[in-house]
Amino acid sequence: MNSPRLRLGRSSIAGQSYTLTMACLHRRPWFSDPRNATTMMGLFPQLDEQGLSWSLAWVVMPDHIHWLLELRAHPLPYVAQRIKSRSALLLNRLHGRTGPVWQSGYHDHAVRSEDSLRRHAMYIVGNPIRAGLSTKMGDYPFAWCRWPMDDR
Repeated sequence: MNSPRLRLGRSSIAGQSYTLTMACLHRRPWFSDPRNATTMMGLFPQLDEQGLSWSLAWVVMPDHIHWLLELRAHPLPYVAQRIKSRSALLLNRLHGRTGPVWQSGYHDHAVRSEDSLRRHAMYIVGNPIRAGLSTKMGDYPFAWCRWPMDDR
């Protein structure tokens, strides 16, 4: 994951699309439990409704997430912090515990073209196939994409 020092001098732009990858602390498979994965999935539309993001695709893997979003009102670090802190709070509450859920930092990439946007979306929803969790696109219950996946 990126060091905070690598973020110095970087800026995020409202209206720009980004991919975010966030990993669980010690790669703990939090999201192997469907209750946890469902809790995480519910946060993407919430952030969209709050005007922070516009989700284009996401996948909740056992020990990490990939999220393709268009940034709305706040800088990318703020949006990443919101989803990580909110999910940690909900997961800890669900399991009657406290403590970190996520590794510090995250990996991000600014998507610069429409063609690249679709490639990133297909990469994200194809992640469960590459990990052996699914055999075809659209079958993994913890992935979503704004575009139909008929042209894979």
